[in-house]
Amino acid sequence: MASTSAARATGGAAAQIKVAATTLSSDNQTLISDIRKALNTMKDVAVEMEKLHRTQEVNELQNAVVELLNTYEESMNFSNVMQSVGNNYKPGPQLTNFKKLFEDEASRLKGSYSSNRQTGAMLRQFKEAVWNVHHAGQPMPGEEHEDIVMTSTQIGISNTVCPITGKSVTELADPVRSMDCKHVYDKKAIMQYMKKKGSTKCPVAGCPKLLLADRVVCDPLLPVEIDELRSLSKKTVETEAIEDFTALDDE
Repeated sequence: MASTSAARATGGAAAQIKVAATTLSSDNQTLISDIRKALNTMKDVAVEMEKLHRTQEVNELQNAVVELLNTYEESMNFSNVMQSVGNNYKPGPQLTNFKKLFEDEASRLKGSYSSNRQTGAMLRQFKEAVWNVHHAGQPMPGEEHEDIVMTSTQIGISNTVCPITGKSVTELADPVRSMDCKHVYDKKAIMQYMKKKGSTKCPVAGCPKLLLADRVVCDPLLPVEIDELRSLSKKTVETEAIEDFTALDDE
């Protein structure tokens, strides 16, 4: 009986920690979403300044973007640590030193963070937007055009097409994302897909993760990232059109 009571207490503590960690991570996602919106606004302002040849102001704004991206990266790392602790925490016989637990988890996850790649790509997007004001269709100095496009499109969205409906994620009326593998789906389609079992494997080819209904949600950052992808797709089409016209002029 004593061992059963201890097991219940241990399980209850783990569940409480998971709820608390999930809440902290969720609240932090709202902050991350707000930062992304602010970065997009700053990029738009920089573009307008560049049109007026206000180079000094553009440079100052770029420096501010770098500082804000540092905050974004710290917030992303915090969310990753919270999620990992919530999913993996198991109470031991001794009192838990949560400060050390969080520090150890941050150190363990540091090598697997995608935030460095994301912040680098977002800074590249800012620079591209400014560069394209007067040099649309031309590669940035010292960089190949293909490398720029590849880096710019690798932000946030793991898959650009719903694996069930075949629709672009930018066309989904009710998109959701797995909090475990980060793939995006049409909500109605994925819920019907999962209805057969309590959990099932992600339908994206090659993804080994299992899906749980309460872990497939529209997180605060998803609409922002879809809007960014939609805007990037539009700009890519416009750039290609400019390049086509340029080619015709050369002929």
